[in-house]
Amino acid sequence: MNVVRINSKNVFFILMAILSTSVKQAQLGHGSSQTNFGSNTTSAFEHNWVGILPSTSPSPVILIFSDSTAVVCPVDKQCSELHVDCLICPMKEDCIYGATYTTNCSVREQVDCVGNKNFTKTYICRYCYQTEPSEHKCLKKNACNSVASPKQYYRSNCTVYGNILCLGNRIFNKNLPCNWTSGYRWSTALILSITLGGFGADRFYLGHWQEGIGKLFSFGGLGVWTLIDVMLISMRYLGPADGSLYIK
Repeated sequence: MNVVRINSKNVFFILMAILSTSVKQAQLGHGSSQTNFGSNTTSAFEHNWVGILPSTSPSPVILIFSDSTAVVCPVDKQCSELHVDCLICPMKEDCIYGATYTTNCSVREQVDCVGNKNFTKTYICRYCYQTEPSEHKCLKKNACNSVASPKQYYRSNCTVYGNILCLGNRIFNKNLPCNWTSGYRWSTALILSITLGGFGADRFYLGHWQEGIGKLFSFGGLGVWTLIDVMLISMRYLGPADGSLYIK
């Protein structure tokens, strides 16, 4: 294991190390369907390290992993509150899925922190990709249609939060429902449809330019098109042209 400490002399080398390291795409495993995980479970802390510029200055430690992930270990934080990658926490390999266990954790040798450097943590026997949505964060994408039928999904990279202990890769792939917005308000679209719908203002607002021009020069289809759009927008059937969702 190698570490880097932050100072003015090695920031450049830290950036170069991250840029020069190829980003490893984490593969989503298919954990065992049996209740017992078995003894071949991979620990969450088995990383390959990229070592650059070890230092003894009293500054935060940065741990650089082979997938270009950088974890900061602050010196002024309680040891028990550090990111789990700043710690050594042996996890029971032969565990029962869903069961709660306790492990003895210790701070890595090069990491400084406040308080006792040896303490216990509890964890649930599960793979990282099996954590709850509130326990990991995923990259959001907007290159999909949120109002499509059937519902569209996209594949995203997710990372478990630093205080969660779990088995396997802490970065994993996950299928997420297409659910994004670009700022269009449903109330604004409905008001425009009711008041200025005959001039295509609602369609222009939502980005449907061709239909908006058609409504403008046909006076809202002599009122019929205007009435239809009011109903479509009120039922949220007609949404933004970019495929995003309305905001409240």
